[in-house]
Amino acid sequence: MRVRPPALIATAVLVTGMVLTLPVPAAEPAPLPAVTDYCGGQCADILPPGQNGNATLAEILAHRTLGTRPRHAADQLGKYAALADHHRGLTTGTISRFFNDASFGVPPEQVESRVSPRADVTIIRDRTTGVPHVFGTTRSGTTFGAGYAAAQDRLWLMDIMRRVGRGQLTPFAGGADANRSLEQRFFSAAPYTEEELRQQIDTVARSGPRGAQGLADARSYVEGINTYIRQAHRGRYFPGEYVLTGHVDAITNAGRIDPFTLTDLVVLASVVGAQFGGGGGGEVRAAIAKLAVQERYGLARGEEVWRSLRAEDDPEAVRTLHDGQRFPYGRTPANARGRAMPEPGSVTPQQLVFDRTGSAAGSAAPERVPAPEELEPARGMFTDGVLPANLLEQRHGMSNALVVSGRHSESGHPVAVFGPQTGYFAPQLLMLQELQGPGISARGASFAGLSFYVLLGRGQDYAWSATTSAQDIIDTYAVELCEPSGAPATKESNAYRFRGECRPMDVVERRNAWRPSVADPTPAGSYTLRGFRTVYGPVTHRAVVDGKPVAYAALRSTFLHEVDSLLGFQEFNDPDAIRSAQDFQRAAAKVNFTFNWFYADADDTAYFNSGANPRRSPVVDPSMPIRGDAGFDWRGWNPEGNVAEYTPFAEHPRSVNQDYYISWNNAQALEYAAAGYEKSSVHRGDLLDRRVRELVADGGKVNRGELTSAMAEAGLADLRVEQVLPELLRVIDTAPTSEPAVATLRAWAAAGGLRQETRPGSQEYAHAEAIKIMDAWWPLLVRAQFEPGMGSAAFDAMVGVLQINESPSGFQNEVPGKRVGQPHQGSAYQAGWWGYVHKDVRALLGDPVRGPLGARFCGGGDLERCRQVLLDTLRQAVAQPIAEVYPGDADCAAGDQWCADSLVHRPLGGITHDKISTQNRPTFQQVVEFPSRR
Repeated sequence: MRVRPPALIATAVLVTGMVLTLPVPAAEPAPLPAVTDYCGGQCADILPPGQNGNATLAEILAHRTLGTRPRHAADQLGKYAALADHHRGLTTGTISRFFNDASFGVPPEQVESRVSPRADVTIIRDRTTGVPHVFGTTRSGTTFGAGYAAAQDRLWLMDIMRRVGRGQLTPFAGGADANRSLEQRFFSAAPYTEEELRQQIDTVARSGPRGAQGLADARSYVEGINTYIRQAHRGRYFPGEYVLTGHVDAITNAGRIDPFTLTDLVVLASVVGAQFGGGGGGEVRAAIAKLAVQERYGLARGEEVWRSLRAEDDPEAVRTLHDGQRFPYGRTPANARGRAMPEPGSVTPQQLVFDRTGSAAGSAAPERVPAPEELEPARGMFTDGVLPANLLEQRHGMSNALVVSGRHSESGHPVAVFGPQTGYFAPQLLMLQELQGPGISARGASFAGLSFYVLLGRGQDYAWSATTSAQDIIDTYAVELCEPSGAPATKESNAYRFRGECRPMDVVERRNAWRPSVADPTPAGSYTLRGFRTVYGPVTHRAVVDGKPVAYAALRSTFLHEVDSLLGFQEFNDPDAIRSAQDFQRAAAKVNFTFNWFYADADDTAYFNSGANPRRSPVVDPSMPIRGDAGFDWRGWNPEGNVAEYTPFAEHPRSVNQDYYISWNNAQALEYAAAGYEKSSVHRGDLLDRRVRELVADGGKVNRGELTSAMAEAGLADLRVEQVLPELLRVIDTAPTSEPAVATLRAWAAAGGLRQETRPGSQEYAHAEAIKIMDAWWPLLVRAQFEPGMGSAAFDAMVGVLQINESPSGFQNEVPGKRVGQPHQGSAYQAGWWGYVHKDVRALLGDPVRGPLGARFCGGGDLERCRQVLLDTLRQAVAQPIAEVYPGDADCAAGDQWCADSLVHRPLGGITHDKISTQNRPTFQQVVEFPSRR
């Protein structure tokens, strides 16, 4: 059923408003269990914009017309934003100005509401944040309450995310280009059948007692979600987006909110895994770039240049483990075999979209997954679709951690400041909660729809968090195409050779049709999504290798195993399972997604790198496509169920009580070749490492305030200025210059190189001119430094592998005549050519460079000509009008520098939030220090 005309919306407000105060039927309140909290008021957390992510139709329309917001929708945003302006001089006594108390329980005077949706559970919400504190007298009641609270806070978000994961967002939310792009991206990564989703649940449930317990927990969690759905629909306090997208009638309340199922949880886990927990892939793009480099330099020299650009195990890279620990994994052998290199120009993306009709047939987008910059916005309430089109595209830059051991703290107890960077959305992808019941005792953040356990947070006397590690668990295999009839194969053939047979590809289809609504007026249309799969996984490209047509397929170790990590998260929440740092490491080892895990209690700190790391053939190069069905498969790999041999616990980077740990998605340990070409001599992890190292140097003692301040300052620092500009100035200083821009940049660097306002709320930067110069200069400099030597083909191919730049304001690669928008995403400086520039100019200056580039680039290797390149591009940057440097977008006027950098909580529903000044820091963040333990 579609929504009624807008003229009836006012009536809908009245009807909705009349029933908002109806009480929710509740059983008698259950007595609350006593829970011991060992944090002593020294645990804090923050998750902007606010806990409440649901809004009724009346609340959405009031927001749109009057600017009001539902209670607790934005009450954490101000605290979060304020840290950028007030981080200097932060003390343990002032942390509460920027973080919320994360103690267990709710003092009686702070109770805002108390409901018991079932006799064995009570949900208490506090006045300050509205966070649900779930107390169950039974385990089933606890997880039921978690589901009920999740639906109270994130029902609409959970609903659209399960549609995204199935590749069926458009029938639910409308045919906006952004919606189409997003459903295509997720469907292409995990084109599961419903039977395969169910099989994953059954496999984990049969794995042992914890697996069986996980299934029981998930069932009661889903029951809690569905209980809330029934009550909210009957009481008319469900999210108003259901009306605006035509699923429920505003007047009669007729319509349907689909109940959740266990397989929905698998879908949500696959979405989270694709976004945050999978490393590797991209081998086809890498092969194209390598061939272009070899075309430029020849085979032998090209191999040398390529390896240097690959930056595999770069000796100058910042690492989380810095005590010399070595954990060999994923490196390229000296004489690799089995590479399946495409013939030049033969690679085409796998077609995904078929049979367009209506507005889909009229789309300018080609029948492939469109890039975000190709999309035109819809003209409804959700101007960019209900989810950002680049949600999956921007997955590499997530999270940071700073953990200092007790021997370097003022109290003698470990101190930790850590959290995930999951982007800025309204509502957040994460939600806060406290869960207390038999076998569960934790508070923290969980992804909406997967919150039957706390995923990142604290237990009774310990805390934990994670950063995305992205070590390589995805390989690309090339399978030879064939025709079952025996006819000659072409790139369009949909059968392939495996173990002596010509097998048809498996095909998974979604037929999606949409109609216009108030929220998305895109005209009616439809198309079919068709995912092609081989035994090696989803097909991503077609090409020609050695004269034969092939399909490239992505083999991911977590494919068909999206819920296996449940076992580790279950233990994180169990106080009987986690009594030591070593217990935590063993639990983290059960997580098959690629994460760096950090732990702190009153005595110990710990680190563990998780992930289902496949054991590869020792002769293959995992950074390049591999020949399938040719003896180069993973050790012990069985395509039935996608199981293989994985590296054991002892071979994963791990540590207990290192002096300190930092992580900002940087390299883990020596000889551990994580995916990502950016892990070179300059990485944003250096911003954290330098500051923490200085705090603990010469017997220094750290407190929570100082460690939080170090994190916040690093989050304002421009990596290019702090780490690379000094070397560029050394080149410029080889001869006198009166260039004013040099002095301007030098003054900014001397002041700390921060992107910070002149005063709180000014929306103007101190050193604004220097910031504008650097933002304009960097992409111009990189192209002028490297393109002449590499040649345009190799340079552009390398840009496809590693973008030049990732500044807060965007425009990452400075493609002539084309700007790609301002991201407003928070995460910055993760991916860029910082290390390439750094190594190249240092070598030119005669400095010792470990792991040097395979060629000299700047000025053709001549110092004087390189200096001229720097000055010429610097003058171009100065001359560039500010409206071109910051050309504006839907959120910002052209030339508005502060706005270009600002953080925008992308609306995933009907409520929007104000912009805040840029901060390169976690979205959810904890500050913890335990004074005692069990």
